[in-house]
Amino acid sequence: MKTIGIRTRVVRAGLSPAAQGESLSAGVTFAGTYHVAGEPSSSPYTYGRYHNPTWTHFERALGDLEGGVALSFASGMAAVAAVLGSILRAGDVMVMPSDSYYTARLLAEGFFAEMGIQVRKARTAGSAQAEHLDGAKLLWLETPTNPGLDVCDIVALVEAAHQRHVLVAVDNTTPTMLGQCPLELGADFSVASDTKALTGHADLILGHVAIRDPALAEKLRSWRTQMGAVPGPMEVWLAHRSLATLEMRLERQCRNALVIAEHLSTCSHVSGLRYPGLPDDPAHRVAARQMQFFGPVVSFVLADQTCAERFLRACKLIIEATSFGSVYTTAERRARWGGDTIPEGFIRLSVGCEDDQDLVADLSQALDSAH
Repeated sequence: MKTIGIRTRVVRAGLSPAAQGESLSAGVTFAGTYHVAGEPSSSPYTYGRYHNPTWTHFERALGDLEGGVALSFASGMAAVAAVLGSILRAGDVMVMPSDSYYTARLLAEGFFAEMGIQVRKARTAGSAQAEHLDGAKLLWLETPTNPGLDVCDIVALVEAAHQRHVLVAVDNTTPTMLGQCPLELGADFSVASDTKALTGHADLILGHVAIRDPALAEKLRSWRTQMGAVPGPMEVWLAHRSLATLEMRLERQCRNALVIAEHLSTCSHVSGLRYPGLPDDPAHRVAARQMQFFGPVVSFVLADQTCAERFLRACKLIIEATSFGSVYTTAERRARWGGDTIPEGFIRLSVGCEDDQDLVADLSQALDSAH
């Protein structure tokens, strides 16, 4: 039989082995304690903070798709903290993008800097982090960035980092492992907020880390257990159920995003349009080499805060909300949160699975109303 394609793999990932009369997929296990008599090592499950059968099924599914060992965490930021906390020690140097997710920067420059970690920053565009790797312990990448959608060359940066014995972690939240697979591109860690496109229904908080090195996996597992950054079994079960439709959702979202980006490129009141799938986007050449899907997020700039807020109020289908990756199309004036160097009229648009022409019509009338 030929190699099974990704569409089949994502639908079947983590299914239980066929057994007469058993359900196709495992149900959720709610357990804080398990029956454990005698020597604990004789039991596969002992205590709810250490492991759970629902985690096991989901992590096997993620590991198959990522090409490594996957560990689930209570949130995307719990996954970020696990990588930083399990690797970095006082006196170590971390290199990260100056335009990466704000809360990741806040964690690195706050808690970890106070613990004695030196944080060096450089912009994602042009893979500028390569100039700051000497003496570093960890290189943190995010591509495409949130919210600016800049892209760096993962393969080139991994090669430069590994030549200097620097570990590489990639925040892969926006594209998911179907849009871009960091471990296949040489990274040591693939990190994601599964709250976003991976689960795609705006109804849970979750994250994961995937790695190939068993020693790194054990460090992450120990961190999760000791810090208690464990996911709830119901969230994990919902995430696993959602995973089966990831390819279908992502394909539709990215197709819609390209249609919308192409439409926005013709709108006179729109500036600063970014979408890596557009052939004339500054990131397209690099993105096309390493991405299979360009992601569901489009960003653009309106004249000012007042104009952006009028636009959002005028939308009928597009929901004003934070986060991204849902089947529902959402948008927000991202500068309202602070922390990013972006204009006051910057709009982050997360494209969902609705009819693309309905979305274009809603965008058009809202832009007209805003101006």
